[in-house]
Amino acid sequence: MKILVLQDHLRSGGTERQSVLLANAFAAAGHAVTLLTFRPGGALAATVAANITRQVLQPFDTHLDWFAPGLFGYAKRRAPDVILCMGRMANCYAGGLQKHLPRTAVIATMRTGKILPRLYRRSLQLARHVVANSHEAARVLARNYAIQSEKVSVIHNSLVFPPDLARAATPPSRPETPRLTLRATQGATPATTILLCVAMFRPEKNQRALISLAARLPRDSDWQLWLAGEGETRPACAALAAQLGLADRVKFLGFQPDPAPLYRAADLAVLTSQSESLPNFLIEAQAHGLPIVADDVGGVSECFLPGETGWAVPPGDPDAFLATLTPVLTDPARRAAIAPKARVFAYESFSPDRQTQRYLDLFARLSK
Repeated sequence: MKILVLQDHLRSGGTERQSVLLANAFAAAGHAVTLLTFRPGGALAATVAANITRQVLQPFDTHLDWFAPGLFGYAKRRAPDVILCMGRMANCYAGGLQKHLPRTAVIATMRTGKILPRLYRRSLQLARHVVANSHEAARVLARNYAIQSEKVSVIHNSLVFPPDLARAATPPSRPETPRLTLRATQGATPATTILLCVAMFRPEKNQRALISLAARLPRDSDWQLWLAGEGETRPACAALAAQLGLADRVKFLGFQPDPAPLYRAADLAVLTSQSESLPNFLIEAQAHGLPIVADDVGGVSECFLPGETGWAVPPGDPDAFLATLTPVLTDPARRAAIAPKARVFAYESFSPDRQTQRYLDLFARLSK
């Protein structure tokens, strides 16, 4: 099968990581895969497998995410059986691609909690099928955009950085040196409780709320907040942390090509996003045994077993967030008891092999 995966730019976001993971997995399964981007480069460009055709539309980086010169012509020449559109900008072109290539199965995706632009909404109507990455996203498609249920498939995100489950389930016979070493680089001791958030610094990710919440945690307790990622709101967040006297407690770790060591070093996953569909961060945190406390937006509650391995908090309610977080923050035994169930749930729900096969089964059905 000839598969074209379309993405505007290989920046370091969750959707982009899924695009690369799926493209690599489709190629590993023996399919002819093209990963087509509008812009050249990007933080994830080096993670694309060598057996994938990598094509870029812009002759140089215009820094315009929507600019896709020659897209329809290239797609016609390539004549794929399936085009999978990933990300907001790619999905804005899905409807036009379906009109230009009526025999190709153009698949739009719903992977965002944001309001959709007009061309995106049009694409949802014109594309042959839509994949939602959460049941909540599928409900939004029906409720807000009148997309019929038979046109929608729910396929959750895949684990991008799955740990070795057998290794993780076996208690180490001696202290985990890499974990302790990484913690020590940030001034944390083995007893420090590390709260972790891995997300791009964008307004909707709302790291400011996490920093403000951290300011209300007891200063006489041994804790740190680690924020991994880059983006436009990072400088303002760093300034807020300094203003609140948290410069020694809130650690800005930058973009992490592989955040798995952070998951292994941390104790709790926290998220205060204002909009989400299905955050990669939360399913990967579960796979590494981290309990979760997160604002209940989009498909967040689908990332864990509510009330057992994680807790969804009413969005925008800092008092409720702190009331939920504090008992887990102060109880290492409780966190340790949660870890095995969290790992198993993540593997059973978000296995890369299973999710990839669900895409391939859908492609085979739609391209007949």
